[in-house]
Formats: sequence, structure tokens, C-alpha cells
Amino acid sequence: MFFLLMLLVLGTLLFFLVRNGQLGSSQLTANHSPEAEAKRILAERFARGDITSDEFMERASILNWTPGSESWDTRKGKKRRF
Repeated sequence: MFFLLMLLVLGTLLFFLVRNGQLGSSQLTANHSPEAEAKRILAERFARGDITSDEFMERASILNWTPGSESWDTRKGKKRRF
């Protein structure tokens, strides 16, 4: 009886984690979108000094990105959690 109760609790917990996006394939691929990866690489190159601030801003505008205005996370319909 105890085993069945624990199985039910575990199943319910997994259901809610997957439903809320805390666990599952959307969690694994969300942070690796091509747009987010391009923004991350651009920011890293600027931080290392590989490109000037003018080059950084020009390339950010090509990505339709205003640095500092949003996170790299480009998931649609998901709330940002801190």
C-alpha cells in the first residue's frame, strides 16, 4: 500500500514539473536557440575585446537586439524566473 502511495506522489510530482516547464525537452532546447546562441557569442566577443563597441552595436542591430533590454532567453510564452 505504501509503495502505491509513493508511486502516486512521484507521478503527480513529475506531471506538474513537466507541465510547468521545469522538466522536459522544452527545458533542454530553450536555452540553445540560434538567436540566443548568436547573442551570447556576440556578447562574449565584445567582452574579450575582439570587437569594438560600434561593431558590437551594429551586429546587435542586425540581430534586432538592444543589449540590456531583454535576456538572451527567447522562449515565447514563458515567464522569466529568477
